[in-house]
Amino acid sequence: MEKIPLTAKGFAKLDAELKKLKSQDRPAIIAAIAEAREHGDLSENAEYHSARERQSFIEGRIKELEGIISRGDVIDVSRLSGPVKFGATVVILDEETDQEKTYQIVGEAEADIESGLLNMKSPLARALIGKEEGDSVEVRTPGGLRSYEIRTISFA
Repeated sequence: MEKIPLTAKGFAKLDAELKKLKSQDRPAIIAAIAEAREHGDLSENAEYHSARERQSFIEGRIKELEGIISRGDVIDVSRLSGPVKFGATVVILDEETDQEKTYQIVGEAEADIESGLLNMKSPLARALIGKEEGDSVEVRTPGGLRSYEIRTISFA
């Protein structure tokens, strides 16, 4: 089985989600299914079918999280330094718009672009990995070629 790289923060977040699903969401949906069953004919019971769908989603997410956590390889990014690599927090400057953006390079399981967590397999992350502060990188995006300058690299 292939190991899944995770930051300590990402591991803790996934573990907390798993515990919540098992201790709160799963019992709540079981109770909702039992209540919906009491309403009679299951073939025309929308509440029952909705609760069963939700249960299916919850059980699937539990299995997914258990798999990620069991194969997780937690990397202590505070011990790292040097060029951009997994766990690095990188401030980049878009050379066309002069906008600065901050991203942390993380594994696929914890990536969330809205939160600044960049999947290490994304085109931008692949372009940044191995580069130093002050380097410029070009990234092919759906909107065309973009250039970024690496302003700072930190490992927190």
